[in-house]
Amino acid sequence: MQITMNTVVSMTYELRNSEGEILESSTDPVSYLHGGYDNIFPRVEEELHGKSVGDTVEITLEPSDAFGDYDEELVQMEPASAFPSKDLKVGMQFEGEDESGEVILYTITNIENGKVIVDGNHPWAGERVLFKCTVTGVREAGKEEVEHGHVHGAGGHHH
Repeated sequence: MQITMNTVVSMTYELRNSEGEILESSTDPVSYLHGGYDNIFPRVEEELHGKSVGDTVEITLEPSDAFGDYDEELVQMEPASAFPSKDLKVGMQFEGEDESGEVILYTITNIENGKVIVDGNHPWAGERVLFKCTVTGVREAGKEEVEHGHVHGAGGHHH
């Protein structure tokens, strides 16, 4: 079976930075609903379209096709008193909202003299990455999966 609109694709993958270091990988297959549901990078989905079990895809993704460009405006300095916890540590993460109400995950990158530096960029923002995967399964998506816009069950979302 070929990967087409509304199929569930299972794959193992590896994501590397431009220095060749592995950022993330899976030995157990992960699954996504194919067909523009934003469950995977659009460029990767384009490359996978028409592929079958056993096929591999290797693609270099520019920042705009992966985790976005690094945005200096997402780095902010806040007084430590603005945080509910007094036990702040570098690496802690919390959710905030931008002006439009979109939720952004912020990471504390520095704490000094009562000031906290937070960064709302994805840790790999601005990185060119290499995505490599092997298709391990392709099946028709169920009606409920298509309605919900994601995979249910093993390798997918559990309600």
